[in-house]
Amino acid sequence: MRKLKTKSERRFNKSKKQATVESPSVSKTVSKKEKQAQKKQAARERKEIIKVLIPTGAASLAIACLFFLLKKPQLAIAGGGGLLALILSYKYPRQALWFFLIYMPISGTVTYTIGKGNALFQLAKDAFYFPALIALVQDLKKQRLPLIIAKELKQPLYLLLAVCILTLIFVNGIQQFAPACSSLPDNGSGMICRDKLPLALGLLGLKVFMGYIPLITCAYYLIRNKKEFLFLTRLHVVLALICCGLGLLQYFLLLTGRCAGTRYLSGAELFKASLNARCLVGGSLAFSPQVNMIRLPGTFVSPWHWAWFLLSNTFLTFASSFGEPSLPWQIASFAALASVVINAIICGQRIALVVVPICIVVLLVFTGQFANWKRFLPIVGGIGIIIAIAMVRFPDVIQKRVESFIARWQASPPIEFILNQVQFTAAGQTGLLGKGIGRATNSARMFGETLLIETWFPKVFYEIGPLGLAGFLIFVTSLTIVTFKAYQKLREPHLRSFAASFWLFILFISYNPYWYPLDTDPVAVYYWFFAGVLLKLPQIELQEEENIDIKNQTLPKKRYLKNIKT
Repeated sequence: MRKLKTKSERRFNKSKKQATVESPSVSKTVSKKEKQAQKKQAARERKEIIKVLIPTGAASLAIACLFFLLKKPQLAIAGGGGLLALILSYKYPRQALWFFLIYMPISGTVTYTIGKGNALFQLAKDAFYFPALIALVQDLKKQRLPLIIAKELKQPLYLLLAVCILTLIFVNGIQQFAPACSSLPDNGSGMICRDKLPLALGLLGLKVFMGYIPLITCAYYLIRNKKEFLFLTRLHVVLALICCGLGLLQYFLLLTGRCAGTRYLSGAELFKASLNARCLVGGSLAFSPQVNMIRLPGTFVSPWHWAWFLLSNTFLTFASSFGEPSLPWQIASFAALASVVINAIICGQRIALVVVPICIVVLLVFTGQFANWKRFLPIVGGIGIIIAIAMVRFPDVIQKRVESFIARWQASPPIEFILNQVQFTAAGQTGLLGKGIGRATNSARMFGETLLIETWFPKVFYEIGPLGLAGFLIFVTSLTIVTFKAYQKLREPHLRSFAASFWLFILFISYNPYWYPLDTDPVAVYYWFFAGVLLKLPQIELQEEENIDIKNQTLPKKRYLKNIKT
């Protein structure tokens, strides 16, 4: 039997075992005392919530009214709601983290439906995450619990952080105090100069690059037992069903002409995703079926974000389809996986169309589900039937998606594209620290000039140089190894099935060279968060084993022997 991590947990379990052998009269007394204590605790919590809500709500309302009087309704919502979110997230970090996970898949829809594209709404999810993170860190320090869960991650993380700080100081910092680019010949082309705010650019770039790594710790301490773990997986099944359902509705509204899309534009505008063409949910889209151009954003801000949501949820919904112990949730998980596959076909993103089926096949092989006929045949057969129906019902859609993929591959083969990006970034590289953090981060462009690099490793190389790229690879390799060891420790079939899918997702994103998923939602969140969940699973399995031992000790002798035999 493995040891628990802390002394307090051992004392708790010891007292729990002692309580099970007490007399009925004592247990009744204890239960009455516990109920009274719970009532008092609930009353205290209600008073505390009221005490926090009244002043916070008043301040938020005052800010909202001020902006509203200035005829800026979007800022009124962002300012008032933002203050409320910041304070409540700090006060209730666990609830804030749950809300952060729920809000993230619909953030694009909120940004363009309520915020009308205001940049503050794109950062709204961080109003839940960062205050909760600060509160969690303070609480862990009080309890003297580790912030870095696995010791093997400490040195790689410190190395990567050190390189980023050096780049921020010696590259972004020098740029900050250099002459303005506009005052130099050719706008300072090829010279060290200042454009807008290089230090602010670097800080925002650092937030994007490393800001969500602490989600490993957040996830580890957020999920305390198997019940909460299943709540997490079922929550993501529900989110996948809702988002994919809205994605399907968006497609049919465009297909039937209730949303115009870009079909009535002309020239190059037919091939460009536009915010003016948005339909029901999400952000910019392109829908010009007459020229075989479909790019749907689902509930996200852009089609690319939607494609990576579908890819991420392939792993998450597959894990629930084969690992979920409850039959109703198995069916719901299968429906979620099927909806992901359908959206991958109709969304128009070639990477989703190709990679989603490949990921399902790899998951089936790696997790050994071929041997689990009771689940394998219904799920795979069901997906096959859905694809067959889609091919019969919408043959033109399938054919156009395949033709679009082949044409794109022939015009710009992915391997050739990646090599060109590598050559481009390597050609202009001097020194070990790159061009500065944030210089290839699109979301930081408000603070300075940025370059669009569409592949991940060349982007990292461009920003923090060869030293930074080496540090990043060392860190993600260490994370991949540590999470694989956690997966190998598991013996319980359901948890092991979940862990296998999570680990394959971590492996896939760690070494994926195409695009920059770790810079954007939802991968930037799911990658680090589910790494923390996977590290927690051995501890959850241990808790379940001890709960079974305690339960068996409380059973009558005959039932106890029967349990041992079974």
